[in-house]
Amino acid sequence: MTLQAIDFTAPDAEQAFVKSLRETGFGVLKNHPLQQQWVADIYQQWEGFFNTEDKHRFTYKPDTQDGFFPSKVAETAKGHTKRDLKEFFHYYPWGQCPDALRGNLQSYYEHATHLAETLLSWVERQSPSDISQHFSQPLSSMINGSQQTLLRVLHYPPLKGDEELGAIRAAAHEDINLLTILPAANEPGLQVKAKDGSWLDVPCDFGNLIVNIGDMLQEASGGYFPSTTHRVVNPEGADKTKARISLPLFLHPKPDVVLSERHTANSYLMERLRELGVIE
Repeated sequence: MTLQAIDFTAPDAEQAFVKSLRETGFGVLKNHPLQQQWVADIYQQWEGFFNTEDKHRFTYKPDTQDGFFPSKVAETAKGHTKRDLKEFFHYYPWGQCPDALRGNLQSYYEHATHLAETLLSWVERQSPSDISQHFSQPLSSMINGSQQTLLRVLHYPPLKGDEELGAIRAAAHEDINLLTILPAANEPGLQVKAKDGSWLDVPCDFGNLIVNIGDMLQEASGGYFPSTTHRVVNPEGADKTKARISLPLFLHPKPDVVLSERHTANSYLMERLRELGVIE
């Protein structure tokens, strides 16, 4: 099985997109409204930022989780013991950011969040009534005005050969949030776990937009929309010398949004962050 890119402008895009989410946990969109040039500019600017020592001036704040996370504090995926081979920057409109880089990032954040509201409304309209009746409010309104939606600029440095045995760029994991919106990275490596346990390469054609289900949508839908396991594998051969940049937008509801009888968005997020070792 392969993941096929769905034309965002096609008459049946909504149905095809939600069908792909339901069957694989992922949907791949082409001809979407997020301009490639924005993404290319951000990748170029931030690769420069990660290659300077200036990044340490923006080290993350533990209480607010905004700013630069060096590789020594990168996440260890749930159920794994090796830390991921990456560093990253957490951008929130209210958080810290280099002034020279804020404009492009904020513009992208706003456009991508607007597109995300459309995609969440697609998911809701295509949900069977016995599923959608459990949503405490329209899915798109869950993120409307949220201060928690996170844009992460991820940098996977070139591999030097001295990495810890068994460590990869991003170990197999699921996302915490409702949906994740991800422009194709500048290098391949993203894989999704199929229902039969095999790993599928996610198309990385520049210009594709990759969308996957997170745990919160799985929780809100009673498991109807499965949060899919995915990973970023290490490159082979000459590609080891190339850095990889990616730009996932994690759609988080407002903290008081009710996901299920068990959880609000905030209680679910805190539980998962403790599991990841991000907070104590």
